[in-house]
Amino acid sequence: MTARDTGRPRLGVLNGLSHVALAVWALLIALPLLWTFLASFKTNTEIFGDPLQLPGAVRLDSWGRAWDKAHIGQYMLNTVVVVFFGTAGTMVFGSMAAYVLARYRFVGSRLIYYYFVAGLAFPVFLALGPLFFVVRQFGLLNSHVGLVLVYIAYSLPFTVFFLAAFFRTLPDAVAEAALIDGASHTRTFFQIMVPMARPGLISITIFNVLGQWNQYLLPLVLLAGDPDKWVITQGIAKISTLAGYEADWPGLFAALSMTILPVMIVYIVFQRQIQSGLSSGSLK
Repeated sequence: MTARDTGRPRLGVLNGLSHVALAVWALLIALPLLWTFLASFKTNTEIFGDPLQLPGAVRLDSWGRAWDKAHIGQYMLNTVVVVFFGTAGTMVFGSMAAYVLARYRFVGSRLIYYYFVAGLAFPVFLALGPLFFVVRQFGLLNSHVGLVLVYIAYSLPFTVFFLAAFFRTLPDAVAEAALIDGASHTRTFFQIMVPMARPGLISITIFNVLGQWNQYLLPLVLLAGDPDKWVITQGIAKISTLAGYEADWPGLFAALSMTILPVMIVYIVFQRQIQSGLSSGSLK
């Protein structure tokens, strides 16, 4: 019996334990989401009764109350606008910065790269006070423009860190051939390197969308003075507070379901692109 043969049972046991751990983790994530979705169709009596009981009927009135009375529709529209421009700005500036730092060598390039990486170790809540005064000084407090700019700055460190590593794995011969054919650096980046880096760009785009969609601290500080411009996380916090006074727990769970469903759909649709983007950089 070889050493390889003796190692196979041990690897089989480890693989089995890893699958069990993943199954348990999936249940811990999926069951609360399923219960939240089902609770949105229940009455208060059913919610506080048997937790495993299915709704007695499909009631959509709680979804209507959450959309109209709780202004979830307005909050969701504000969130879509902010996340769209925040993610777009992050990807444009982040991809260009990552490409330059990964493919070109100039004085201070490593220092700039480490400056971006250092941003990963800086918790955002430590900067909330100075950030509030800076945004107010520029006259962008309680505005979506100010929040978008902060989202871009907040998301750039991880975006540059991830994409710089990805751009380093791309072959140099293609870019050199484009430059020899007379293509400018800008054209080489947008028409050649960006399509080659598509898996990584899609992956980091989804991460930025999810991170900005679920952000709560930054909108809470920068949009607190204008409820009409609140985003979905602030709206959910407001509804959770009102639900305790009005006993409208089905409306709360309906609002939570409206918040969760877009994120789940985005992840389900793009999960293969995310996986391929995360694995492409390590395989090249």
